[in-house]
Amino acid sequence: MRALFSLPRWLLIGVFLHVLAGALLLIDVAWWPLSLALILMTHTAIAIAGLLPRCSLLGANLVRLPTAAIRRGEIAITIDDGPNPEVTPRVLQILKMYDAKATFFCIGERAERYPELCRAIVAAGHHVENHGQRHRHHSSLFGPQQWLNEISAAQTTLHRITGRRPQFFRAVAGLRNPFLDSVLCRLDLRLATWTRRGYDTRTGNAAKVLQRLTRNLAAGDILLLHDGNAAHTQHDTAVILDVLPTLLGAIVERKLRPVTLSDALND
Repeated sequence: MRALFSLPRWLLIGVFLHVLAGALLLIDVAWWPLSLALILMTHTAIAIAGLLPRCSLLGANLVRLPTAAIRRGEIAITIDDGPNPEVTPRVLQILKMYDAKATFFCIGERAERYPELCRAIVAAGHHVENHGQRHRHHSSLFGPQQWLNEISAAQTTLHRITGRRPQFFRAVAGLRNPFLDSVLCRLDLRLATWTRRGYDTRTGNAAKVLQRLTRNLAAGDILLLHDGNAAHTQHDTAVILDVLPTLLGAIVERKLRPVTLSDALND
């Protein structure tokens, strides 16, 4: 019963509609078309919500920095799918040049392979957060135990390597299902997605990626880039390496300050 009432209110409505559908069938089997419609409507809505990374219907979801951070002119650069030995060190060099802080959502298995890179991220004043242990692309189909195994394994891995317990989780491609929120609550993690993304895993055109990230760029934005699984430019370099210097220059021009997610949430 406690688990039921820990569900988001919107999902409780879905549970109620299922109960209503069953009650209609018990009253009169002739109500089956309406019962079926209620069930299909509920599952369709849940499926659509899970496919929308910035949607909050399945639970709390950080898509923009809080008001206090906006007043301070802060912005968050988040970098997914690393660490990557070919890209991450160069990303750290660029960030250092601009005195910018970023949040790295790291994959547990890759962190185990390159632990020194995770420690270098933290030593430079950035934060390492949880992007799952194995980065399975079908994770949005996980049940509660699978979510728990995947996320808690990454928590253990990243905490052991960096000495700091991750505070945020990001799902693969932002896709999720109704079982995730209760697992994050149990692990004391916050779901974080983004305000805007450059689609830098799909296109190696740095100009297009930059345009997507800087269009209407403003305080409070959470930006998404990738140091792992990144598309490559025509010069065969990870697109983030071409985008990041110009992006940081644009942030400076707008008098914004890149900070970690954790720092942005500290009033």
